[in-house]
Amino acid sequence: MPQDLARLVPPPMRALLKRTVNRFGLEVSRDPFARRLVRLCDALGVRSVVDVGANSGQYARLLRSAGYDGRILSCEPLAVPFGMLHAAATGDAAWDTVRTALGRETGRVTVHVAGNSYSSSVLDMLPAHVDAAPDSRCVGHEDVPMTTVDDLLGGEVTEPVLLKMDVQGYEAEVLAGAEKTLPSLSIVQAELSLVPLYGAQPLMDEIVRHLDDRGFAVWSLEPGFRDARTGRMLQCDGIFVRRDLVPG
Repeated sequence: MPQDLARLVPPPMRALLKRTVNRFGLEVSRDPFARRLVRLCDALGVRSVVDVGANSGQYARLLRSAGYDGRILSCEPLAVPFGMLHAAATGDAAWDTVRTALGRETGRVTVHVAGNSYSSSVLDMLPAHVDAAPDSRCVGHEDVPMTTVDDLLGGEVTEPVLLKMDVQGYEAEVLAGAEKTLPSLSIVQAELSLVPLYGAQPLMDEIVRHLDDRGFAVWSLEPGFRDARTGRMLQCDGIFVRRDLVPG
């Protein structure tokens, strides 16, 4: 809400509105996440973002709206959202798209397609996820190409890069295919589950430990998917910075 309009809303009403949207995992802030992330990219000289699990391009558009004008490589395996992603990137010379899933090896994989598309995963969705978001239930399956981060980027990178993963429980598999690249990345953004939402997925503590063992420190945790019935947070986004780049 613009600041001049916000002044017209009584403080109790502003507080109520903020609590209401926060129940759904949304953020009301004068310093929103995307703007803070772009400032971090600027501070570390990051001019390349690898957007894994891009869906229809929401993340890239968010970065652009926050002022990021560097390169973006968006990867999305499913045909329908990839079509929307590719269309969104048209006309942006610094935004490239690839139709592929990312995992521990190159080949093909079957994705369980969710009704809302952005909850689609290689892994089976568990009842806890469907109960919290009924529109996310599986509505079909799609056989898609898969590659690895190492193959996509050619192993070690020589410039500051942010790797973002929104892969619905498949984070460990993506990281397994990034062993050569990971030590040279500057920032990793990963969706972290606090409770099991997909079959055989690693939870937040395992992903944090994996990245910590490889030299990445937790920079921030951002609110994510909540169960609107109870207010319990089910997922958050973790921002990790390579430890030798953390000030002090």
